[in-house]
Amino acid sequence: SMSPRKRAKIVATIGPASSNLEVLTTFFDSGVDVFRLNFSHGEHATHRANYDMIRSLEAKTRRPTCILADIQGPKLRLGKFKDGKIDIQPGHKITLVLEEVEGTADKVTLPHPEIFAALEPEALLLLDDGKVRLRVKKCTKTKADCVVEAGTKLSDRKGVNVPNLVLPISALTEKDRLDLDFALKLGVDWVALSFVQNPADVIEARRIVGERAHILVKMEKPSALHHLSDLVTLSDGMMVARGDLGVELPPEQVPPAQRRIISACRKAGKPVIVATQMLESMITSPVPTRAEASDVASAVYEGADAVMLSAESAAGRFPIEAVQTMARIIDKTESSPQYRSLLEGLGEGRPSGVEQNVDGSVPSQNPIAAAAKVVAEQTNARAIVTHSRSGRTVTRVSRNRPNVPVVCLSPSLATARVQNLSWGVKPKHIGPLSTEAELVEKGAQVLIEFGLAQQDDEMVVTAGVPFGKAGRTNMLRLERVSDSSQS
Repeated sequence: SMSPRKRAKIVATIGPASSNLEVLTTFFDSGVDVFRLNFSHGEHATHRANYDMIRSLEAKTRRPTCILADIQGPKLRLGKFKDGKIDIQPGHKITLVLEEVEGTADKVTLPHPEIFAALEPEALLLLDDGKVRLRVKKCTKTKADCVVEAGTKLSDRKGVNVPNLVLPISALTEKDRLDLDFALKLGVDWVALSFVQNPADVIEARRIVGERAHILVKMEKPSALHHLSDLVTLSDGMMVARGDLGVELPPEQVPPAQRRIISACRKAGKPVIVATQMLESMITSPVPTRAEASDVASAVYEGADAVMLSAESAAGRFPIEAVQTMARIIDKTESSPQYRSLLEGLGEGRPSGVEQNVDGSVPSQNPIAAAAKVVAEQTNARAIVTHSRSGRTVTRVSRNRPNVPVVCLSPSLATARVQNLSWGVKPKHIGPLSTEAELVEKGAQVLIEFGLAQQDDEMVVTAGVPFGKAGRTNMLRLERVSDSSQS
């Protein structure tokens, strides 16, 4: 179930199609690394039941398992229409009002004062995932006269996007705060934040989350791209949420934005997920389109840490097939002759072993992590074994994208769980170690357990010594798997 070759990780959303132990077990065995609980749907009781099943699998297999809670964020929607829907056409005039009214073809409620507070003449409003475009002509704090630029119909409660304005609204609604409190008490490993517009949104969430979970910023808003450097620094990871990002940006701008986000995360040593519509047709079909297969492969070629399934695994007719298809695409892509050369070419000119912020500044140096990759490649070692309590050591090794698996040995179960999202990392929760010899012996045992090495194979071992003290990685050894390692 733990493919020695798979480096990019799979995030699977859990929903009605996968909320049972049989399907979750198959997900687990088919290569799912991170289980996503989507708080835009489902009750707390359902999420708790799914959480408990996933943790039971973790206990049964003794494999640290990662759970991500995706917080919904503000949902901006129109009010209702008298007849449930209206017909429109380009040039049609319609007024949006703050007050509650019975919607008609001429007037409909937009119950969000924060939108009216930010609107200005010539602002663009996108409705129903961009299917309808409105241009604001005149506006006040309670009313906006608009002209339809595109679209033919509107119906009740359709979503509203304001692509070029920053709204005076928190990324966390009252519902989100309740969901976040519930998820943290459950014990999730990652929290994904929606509707992030600027660094203040992450700072607010960090005050709530503290050290209880890692924070993943969902890049959905064009305004967030303007703050990419600060958001990478403030967060623990990112998600390229191409659904909302693709509504608010022209389609041709989404691929370069995806590449830019992945590159920024790689430079900083932060994991990044590519999400939305990756195998969309598999909601209703047992096979993906060729374009979807290429889309997943492109994210892998670009060096993304993970690719994600949404409705495909949560509510589709073929959730298991979707996971297995994604695993096969990853495996085939990573074994292609072009993969390694393309991955190496995405270094963006960074100095080897030096973590960078997006602006090029250097927060910390770690030549040991860079050297681990070089030694592994030049000695034909089978894996790099890292010992890390905080996860920083293994993250630094992973960001260099070595051509061998990275095994994370951690005395912290929380750290081992979190590292399931990092490219190429296979985590193992272990007891405390006191000597380098114990680390070498334990590393060899785990490599054999994972099917990554045999007797007399070589391995690279890195750690920070003395054990038990936080600090930079300062030890690298080339060791051979020995008889005593297997005892």
